This record gives sequence, structure tokens and C-alpha cells, in this order.
Amino acid sequence: MTGWIDRWVDGHAGDLSAWRRHIHAHPELARHEFATTEFVAGMLTAAGLEPRILPGGTGLICDIGPDTGARVALRADMDALPLQEDTGAPYTSTVPGVSHACGHDAHTTILLGTGLALAQAPEPLPYGVRLVFQPAEEVMPGGALDVVATGAMKDVSRIFALHCDPRLAAGRVGVRLGAITSAADTVELLLDSPGGHTSRPHLTTDLVYALGTVITGLPGMLSRRIDPRTSTVMVWGAVSAGQAPNAIPQTGRLVGTVRTGDHDTWALLEPLVREIVHGLLAPTGVRYELNYRRGVPPVVNDEISTRMFEHAISQLGPDALSDTPQSGGGEDFSWYLEEVPGAMARLGVWSGVGEQLDIHQPTFDLDERALAVGVRVMANLAVCGEPTVP
Repeated sequence: MTGWIDRWVDGHAGDLSAWRRHIHAHPELARHEFATTEFVAGMLTAAGLEPRILPGGTGLICDIGPDTGARVALRADMDALPLQEDTGAPYTSTVPGVSHACGHDAHTTILLGTGLALAQAPEPLPYGVRLVFQPAEEVMPGGALDVVATGAMKDVSRIFALHCDPRLAAGRVGVRLGAITSAADTVELLLDSPGGHTSRPHLTTDLVYALGTVITGLPGMLSRRIDPRTSTVMVWGAVSAGQAPNAIPQTGRLVGTVRTGDHDTWALLEPLVREIVHGLLAPTGVRYELNYRRGVPPVVNDEISTRMFEHAISQLGPDALSDTPQSGGGEDFSWYLEEVPGAMARLGVWSGVGEQLDIHQPTFDLDERALAVGVRVMANLAVCGEPTVP
């Protein structure tokens, strides 16, 4: 049933690599993906499709197959990171300080290849397919909210996405039922004190002591107030206060993240953090301002979508399907799942030789054999149908 997909991929393996290298060499930051959008739109238009560029001028959607009935969406993100590349690859970034260190060049290439393959399907597709090339995944609020705001999910039954995973070898794809990423919120705490001499802390409010109380107390209290099975964790990333060893500073700042893999817990985190911070700081007398910024919900794969992914991956062979753990990272694909059910899977991109370079590092690169795997999986999702859940 999917032999034509394999034939298309085999005949375009060189094209997939060339497209990915072109995008990789010309990375664009969030909401500035104009050239990438134009490149993709041009390729789809040349194949007889009708892509529609999003109102902001970056990102696009494109429908394939029947206009009525069920429709699945396949999503890829397009933006790069503000990170200087250090791979030494011949297709290295030509833009100083900007690089595709998260694999979005591969995501875009895979979805482009999927669209071009489906456009040449020898038989009508069983249901409609919407390609979603999303801008601005690497920033908050992410571009998924922009896509949803256009109404792109209104006639979609479910949505799927792949994300590069350097911990999996190329040729394998990891799937997980339930939460596969975490909600990720930011906590900023600004403290204010009259300051004073360190020899007389009783005559003022000790801001550094108050900072220390929150640094250890908030993560500790959260671990006692929240079910540990929710994979909730609070970690500080930055702290600043004072300069002189004999002066109690007047101002201080703490910034960190709180993450959870449980959607219900995510809704409770902000009021709980505020309650705990107030309880910790009230005895110190230090004034404070707490800025709690909600980020993204966790990506929670539903059962039917997960089974569809498993079926699509299994078509590649007995060794293609892999388990995958939940990640503490955030992904704005989760906003689509607030609208329709769906699932995200992890695409293996490790060559199997040498160091496993993590994403968001200047040295990150991927095994381009994964591009063909990604196209096969995404195209299979469009033709294999929806399984029956017992």
C-alpha cells in the first residue's frame, strides 16, 4: 500500500539532502522566516499545490487531498536559534550568530518532501491532509498560537509532528503515549530592601538571607506539595544581588523555570508558587514582586494518535519503532493539542558513531538518512488510516 512512498523517497533522497542544506545554510530567526517560507511555497506551488502564507508573512499552510470529511494536519517548525554554528560542515550557516541547532531545517525539509510525495500519490488520499509550516517555535509566545488564531485547526481531526532526537539512531522513531514533553513556565522574583551594614542585620531586612530562603525553600516546598509522579521540577537559572562583602544589598533578582509533565498540575502551579513565596518571605520583611510567566502546556499524546504513529513507523521495518522517555523541555506543539487531539514522535538523527551531540549546541548536526525516514513516516500517516482502539 505504501510502496509508492518508498519509491518517491528513494528517487528524491539527494533532493531532500539538498533542500535541507539550503535551509540550514540560510537560517532565519523567529517571525523572520521570510526566505524559508518563500522557498517552501515555491516548491509546493511548482508541484501544483496551493500554499497559503500566514498573515504575518512567515509560515504557511497547504491542503492536499479531499476537501470534505476528516483531515489530519502535519506540522513542522521553521525558525532557527540565535546561536553561532561550530560544526565546520560545508553547508554551515552563512548568517553570523544564527543557526539551525535544533533540527528545524530537517523538520521543514521532511514536511516539504511529504507534501511533494503526497501530491504525486497514485490513488486518492483516504482523507485530507493539511501541511502546517509554523514560524517561531523557539520563542514565547510561540508561533503555534499564531497558527491557531488563523483558524487553521477548525476543520482538522488530529495533528502530528516529528522532532529530531540525537539520542536515537537514524532509522528509529520514538513514540510515547501520554506526556512526551513538559509544561515550562518562568518565575522571576524581584526583592527590595532598605539595605544596611552586615554588622547590623537586625536594623534592616537581610535581602540575601531572604534570597537564600527562596532559593532552597521554593523547590523544596513544591516537591512536598505536588505529587512526584507528575515529574514537576523547579530549578533556578540566575541569581544576582549586591557586590560588597560588608553591605546588605537593596535589590536582588532570581529567575528560574518550573516544569511539569501533568496538564492538571500545570494549571495549579502559579497560585501555589505565589502562596509558597509569600509564606517564605513574610517573616523576613523583604518586599518583593513575583512575575510568573506561563509558557506552554505539556505535549500529551492521545491514544488513537499514538497508535497511528506506531502503525506508520512500523511500516518501515521491525526495528524502526522505539520507546522514548518524557522530556523536561517545552514545545509549543502543545497549543495545537488544546484544540484537537494529536501526537509528537521523536526522530532519531544520530549517526550511530561518535558523540551524541545534543540540540541547542553550536556543534549539533544530524545524520541526513533521517530525512527519508521522516518523510516515510509522515506520508504513511496520511495514507494508512485510523486504527481501531480496543
